[in-house]
Amino acid sequence: MNTDKENITASTPKLVAKNEGLFANKVGINYKGRPILREVSLNLQRGEVVGLLGPNGAGKTTFFSIITGLIYSDYGSISLDGHDITALPMYRRARAGIGYLPQEASIFRGMTVEDNIKAGLEITEIESHKREEMLEALLAEFSITHLRRTLSIMLSGGERRRVEIARSLASRPSFMLLDEPLAGIDPIALGEIRELVVKLKDRGIGVLITDHNVKETLEVVDRAYILHDGKILMQGKPEDIVSHEGVRKVYLGDRFRLQ
Repeated sequence: MNTDKENITASTPKLVAKNEGLFANKVGINYKGRPILREVSLNLQRGEVVGLLGPNGAGKTTFFSIITGLIYSDYGSISLDGHDITALPMYRRARAGIGYLPQEASIFRGMTVEDNIKAGLEITEIESHKREEMLEALLAEFSITHLRRTLSIMLSGGERRRVEIARSLASRPSFMLLDEPLAGIDPIALGEIRELVVKLKDRGIGVLITDHNVKETLEVVDRAYILHDGKILMQGKPEDIVSHEGVRKVYLGDRFRLQ
């Protein structure tokens, strides 16, 4: 008899009537006796963009790693559409619909743009003609058709991010975690990345972003969580985050403005 865990990893989840989303419930982890995360809770629904922000050392990267299954928490739980995935390894969470784009370059630098995307499609799509259709659709959607035969090592920061996101969509994720997507790119590319985030949202994908570019991140998210000293200090809409006295004191500063 199949368990819920087995059912959830059998195929990629589709949009469902009972949309329970991705939940982290009171997650915590210690390192050498020191608490890194303390009862952190977060929820993410399909079709919304949520930010996870905070000072350096607040625990953002650790929390991302726990959600993706790269590491395990000491306590608390992670659930996807009501299914407990806390004990599942990273590859099974990916099958269940959780995509992850790390800060470091994740494309094969010695391969062309086209071959990078094909590599993702070959894992998820058996029929060759469907792979070709999906390839052409992704190249067109992310405006990289003209780069299809370009070696990935030759791409700019913004172009690389577009290819990485296009390839990640080959697995048909329901949720995407973007770790520092705005890092190390020029001002023009910043706008391109923001447009890509909107594309993911329009596809009905739930997006969780952590980034040090606070202003740019708050301009693109629907909600945000502020992580400080391993705990959630505050959550809410960008305008509520900016006006929160505690957030301004420990993170944003008195002079910070969205506009």
